[in-house]
Amino acid sequence: MFERVQMKPKKLFLACAATLAVASGPWLTAQVQTNVPDVVAGAKPVMVEHIKIHGTALEGNLEGDAVDRDVIVFLPPSYQKDRKRRYPVVYALHGYSIGAEQWTHEIHVPQTIEGAFAKGAQETIVVLPDSKTVYNGSMYSSSVTTGDFEKFIYHDVVAYVDAHYRSIPDRTSRGLVGHSMGGYGAARIGMKHPDVFGAVYIMSPCCMSPMAGGGPGPADQMKERAIASEKKVAEAKSPADLAAQSPGFAAAQYATAAAWAPDPKNPPLYFDLPTKDGVPQPEIAAKFTANSPLAFIDQYLGNLKQYRAIAIDVGDQDGLRFDAAKLHNILDNYGVANSFEIYSGTHTSAVADRFQNHVLPFFSKNLCSTADCH
Repeated sequence: MFERVQMKPKKLFLACAATLAVASGPWLTAQVQTNVPDVVAGAKPVMVEHIKIHGTALEGNLEGDAVDRDVIVFLPPSYQKDRKRRYPVVYALHGYSIGAEQWTHEIHVPQTIEGAFAKGAQETIVVLPDSKTVYNGSMYSSSVTTGDFEKFIYHDVVAYVDAHYRSIPDRTSRGLVGHSMGGYGAARIGMKHPDVFGAVYIMSPCCMSPMAGGGPGPADQMKERAIASEKKVAEAKSPADLAAQSPGFAAAQYATAAAWAPDPKNPPLYFDLPTKDGVPQPEIAAKFTANSPLAFIDQYLGNLKQYRAIAIDVGDQDGLRFDAAKLHNILDNYGVANSFEIYSGTHTSAVADRFQNHVLPFFSKNLCSTADCH
């Protein structure tokens, strides 16, 4: 069932750092607090495993980001008892500024996973890969500077899980979900890789629209901020040095530059900023645009039509709701089946409830749970 949202045109100031910060405010200094669903009576415990997965796709990255990544795996209650049974897998992508461990606290797993199963969702393996970089986020993109985090998710992590756990190794039994930057990742990877995943859930996605440097505000203020950022970059001795000078969301502009405007001939940071002397550089801005789902979605309609189900949700107090609605409307206009919901909440307040009571039931309905379905 679709919810149509009509919105008046709205001028958007599309600096990535500003987009993320507007969406996420409290993340600047600490782990956000999210509403915790009530414990479901009779819920059976899942087993939690903390593992490392080697990212072949991340090898040789110029930024020096870790190649062996933390991954948290949640195995369903029956996993140890029914040793012949195989399970669908849900891959859940975290947002900017946090890693997999912090993501567990935002969505309150394993409690919400156990609650979903107790309320009737089919048992699945749930996988939380860590994609945090020196600038606090990979954007789940492909870059020589950060490494190919897109391929790390759809290939390296999936291949490892299929080799080491009793998963059902078929696209119809794999789901992809993400929140905020992870929602961007779910949209980006989902559009490109229907051969790997069978259903996609996009939660409060950031960074859907083309972005330019500077941030919101009058032109003179944008130019002033851009020049200050350029000076900081020029004086930085290493990625770690720049990151240390850019706490919280101050590093978001560098995360996006490293992901979307890599430059192997520009040491020691190996990326290009979208401004020079405070003036936008069209050739670099074009690279940012090329990584914007609302700009490239038309290329992947055939892929999107291969999914059994696509869901999008966002809070009614979330500044990202406008672009989320645009994504839904594009899919709807092209006849790509999708569901869309604007719920009561901020960017983060309801994410745990959504994960238990909407995300996992969605995959329960739309992923194959037997080894013989295609």
